[in-house]
Amino acid sequence: MNIASGPRKEGIHMAARLGCVLRFLAFAALAGAAEPVLAQQDFPGRKPIEFIVLFPAGSSADVTARVLAEGMGRQLGTQIVVVNRPGGGGAVGYKYAAAQAPDGHHLVWNSNSISTTYHTGTLPFDYRVFAPVARVQIETPLLFVRGEASWKSLRDVVQYAKANPGRLTVGNSGSGSHTHFSSVWLFKAAGSPVVDVPFNAAQVVPSLLGGHVDAVVQLPGALAGHVKSGTVRALAAMSGARDPALPDVPTAREQGVNAVAELWRGVAAPKGTPPRIIARLEDAIRVTVAGTEFVKAADKLLVAPAYLPAAEFGRLIAREDAEIAQAVKALGLRQDSK
Repeated sequence: MNIASGPRKEGIHMAARLGCVLRFLAFAALAGAAEPVLAQQDFPGRKPIEFIVLFPAGSSADVTARVLAEGMGRQLGTQIVVVNRPGGGGAVGYKYAAAQAPDGHHLVWNSNSISTTYHTGTLPFDYRVFAPVARVQIETPLLFVRGEASWKSLRDVVQYAKANPGRLTVGNSGSGSHTHFSSVWLFKAAGSPVVDVPFNAAQVVPSLLGGHVDAVVQLPGALAGHVKSGTVRALAAMSGARDPALPDVPTAREQGVNAVAELWRGVAAPKGTPPRIIARLEDAIRVTVAGTEFVKAADKLLVAPAYLPAAEFGRLIAREDAEIAQAVKALGLRQDSK
């Protein structure tokens, strides 16, 4: 038997030690690579999920988001915490959401406003910083006036605005918001000169009720109770067909004004969120939106449940973004800061 000694023996020991080190590093690398996959499989684990809502607590957007969050939480076996980050027509919440880790624990309640805020210059990035998860619902912007107002139709308002240039004041939820875009589009299409008054979302309804503006373009949930009580009247729906929730309200098109601006709401996550996690969230949303609790809440707020899976939702966002870009330019809403 030939037994190595001296320098040769020391070289053999060194090679053995080096082999052990290399095997350890290889194992560690494999374990590290497997860790994110295991985390995705275990998602969401015990960690709560933050759900960012772009409008104040108590708004119609907030109410439906909370019902959705509760249902999703049951499906996922964890708590989904709604966090309100209003401001800038949605820009404040979008900026915060985009800066979060793409791990599925940070979601945003997004809408067409991702495109209106970007193309009007309020937001420095577009929809591509987010991964679509699912569309949830559709809402129709409407033109509202106080119940005691003399106007009974959109035609009445248009005629008044044309006869009194610069006197009709129309409020919305803030510069760059979808209702801002919808309001400008409606009156540009009508050829009516009005004074555009962007508020923050919490101020719109009180401003109409208090007589600080003559009219508002707003989503139905914000004024549903006032419509039922008669303190507010809806004159026109900016939809392709009459809203089933408000069948007596004619569309703008029916009244000679070609302006359609339906709003969708859905869920998105920071770009880079793993597909396995997106699929898990998508399925939780699908089940929740089809559930009795969500359908009842949507009906109360005059909202139409309209689930779309991630892939279809992503195509919708991209298509509408191109359309909104053209409309914003045509309406003169693009700001120099963009």
